[in-house]
Amino acid sequence: MSVLELTDEQVISLVRQLPATRKREALLALAEDAEVRNDERMLFAESQLRRLCSERGLNWDNLPEDQREEFVDRLLHEK
Repeated sequence: MSVLELTDEQVISLVRQLPATRKREALLALAEDAEVRNDERMLFAESQLRRLCSERGLNWDNLPEDQREEFVDRLLHEK
């Protein structure tokens, strides 16, 4: 099977030529894909936070929300 390679600009141009209902379908499909990728990133981030907590003798799942926020804030400001 052949694969057609298009630039981003070509794809956008093609989508703009679609009827309004098809544009909506394309947008919904893109949004759905973005949501799946976002969920995957969140799961990865949570696993990393659990690991970092564990390395510091903490349990991410048992921390109240304010302590989770404090932990993340400390991570962001570590040197």
